[in-house]
Amino acid sequence: MFSLFMVLGAIPDILMIDEAKEVAKHLGYPLYLLPFLGVAKTLGAITIVIPKFDRLKEWAYAGLSINLIGAIYSIIQTDGFGSDIIIPSIGVLFLTVSYIFWVRSKTIK
Repeated sequence: MFSLFMVLGAIPDILMIDEAKEVAKHLGYPLYLLPFLGVAKTLGAITIVIPKFDRLKEWAYAGLSINLIGAIYSIIQTDGFGSDIIIPSIGVLFLTVSYIFWVRSKTIK
């Protein structure tokens, strides 16, 4: 579920959809960052779904958490606390649950 959440958020960035450009401009990000972040999110989401590569999976979780926490921080700095932080906060919740289940699944084996 978390990987799907990240991929669905990455597609507008990769395709440079107008809404994604508007959000990036509003937050003060350069537009060339959008495809980079979209591809990084997609690769991280794919890595999390693959059952092997535990060390790479740790890095994927770390990178995606930095992405989501950075999104929350950027929104708060630009617009203050408001409803705009709900989506990335849900992402952090999904990430946390996904990570906990993954760690538990490693200890069961």
